[in-house]
Amino acid sequence: MAFAHVHKILIVDNNEEFARTVLQSLTNEEFEVAHVKKVEDAISILLSEHFDLVLSDLKLSGKSGLDLLRKIRSEKLDCPTIIYTSYTSIKCAAQALRLGAADYILRPFTDSYLLHAVVRVINEKCIKRENKNLKRDLHDALNRKREIIGNSRSMIELKSLIERVGPCETTVLIQGESGTGKELVAQAIHRSSPRRDGRFIAVNCGAIPKELMESEFFGHAKGAYTGATNETDGLIRQANGGTLFLDEIAELDLSLQVKLLRVIEERIVRPVGSNKNFNVDIRIIAAGNRDLAYEVNQGKMREDLYYRLNVIQIIVPPLRNRDNDLNLLVDHFIDMHNKKLGRKVNHASNSLIQYLMKYEWPGNVRELENSIERAIILAANDNLSIDDFKHISNHNSLNMKSSDDSEIALMSIEDFTKKIVQNYQHEYSEQQLASLLGIGRKALWMRRNRWGLYRNKKHDSLPCDE
Repeated sequence: MAFAHVHKILIVDNNEEFARTVLQSLTNEEFEVAHVKKVEDAISILLSEHFDLVLSDLKLSGKSGLDLLRKIRSEKLDCPTIIYTSYTSIKCAAQALRLGAADYILRPFTDSYLLHAVVRVINEKCIKRENKNLKRDLHDALNRKREIIGNSRSMIELKSLIERVGPCETTVLIQGESGTGKELVAQAIHRSSPRRDGRFIAVNCGAIPKELMESEFFGHAKGAYTGATNETDGLIRQANGGTLFLDEIAELDLSLQVKLLRVIEERIVRPVGSNKNFNVDIRIIAAGNRDLAYEVNQGKMREDLYYRLNVIQIIVPPLRNRDNDLNLLVDHFIDMHNKKLGRKVNHASNSLIQYLMKYEWPGNVRELENSIERAIILAANDNLSIDDFKHISNHNSLNMKSSDDSEIALMSIEDFTKKIVQNYQHEYSEQQLASLLGIGRKALWMRRNRWGLYRNKKHDSLPCDE
């Protein structure tokens, strides 16, 4: 037997001597084992804690092992159950299997026979979970742009750094403007690491309401708060064995930053409302579109967390500093959206590329992709023209070219974005402004609230996620 993690088993048997023998046998095999005598006690503990397997005698005081199976099914508990008994009954065996028993075994049995049954059932559960995760990850991968496009000097250096950092287990901090592809970089690090077969869980910290953050990250026990009808693992435990990517890390509440620091240092998670700690094996990659050192100075981010995350720092260059890559990116997005939209639009002409190079792309690669998709949808024929991109020429004022360069250089990304919103929020729709900034409408709304910048009443409602 060789499991990657310690598995918990619950024994339900009113015969203390036999239960103690089974418990000792499984404990010797490095399982974590608990014992209760009654069905009611078993259900109570299963509702408050996670177990990987239940071993139950068929004949119990009061309610039987079949009653236990019915209750596990009615509570929708994800916990396979093995029923054992000294009574040979085909009818009981068939009934137990119909109620969801993973196995039905007869006493007396040897330690090795029991261990074989336990390992088989736990392995089956792990395989089912992995298959479910693989299907979800495959679906995500099919809808995710995984390739880093670019042959400019800055991108060659970035790819080289990813290759060197990937195999390490250290934390990584990725910084860059919105829309530069920080999540793509995190995915590339994950794929080049020994954790490539584990899950990659990406979290936008700015999209989670403050009151739900702790539960989302750490999970919760059943009954931890009103509406917590089931136990949840939380995002950190979901990433166990893989990589957790925390985008917009500075949006985390300071109290949660303390708990995240403990996870990084001790690899322990305690769900909300639980008194149990769970070991986790994860790599954390964080990202921010603001100067996090500046956020530390402003008291918005803990210094100890910043230095713990900033072991390796990767800066993703903005698109305006990657002129040599624009042609490659345009061709890539035309090919991608041709397939997505069922079009056969030709690659961009040199004159169109030169026109696009004159624009500074404040929303970076994300804005470029959105513009390509829009142009393909609206194009009158199979050749893109400058007229298909006239919408960006109307927004050139957003590039702040008339502002004093030294003033801009001293601004943080946060202040620069705030200045754009202040100056142009009444000239553009919410959707246009969010698109130009390379963020979603909900993220723009959250920033407005933080800065105290409000439009007229008809724009004040919370926008839907895009």
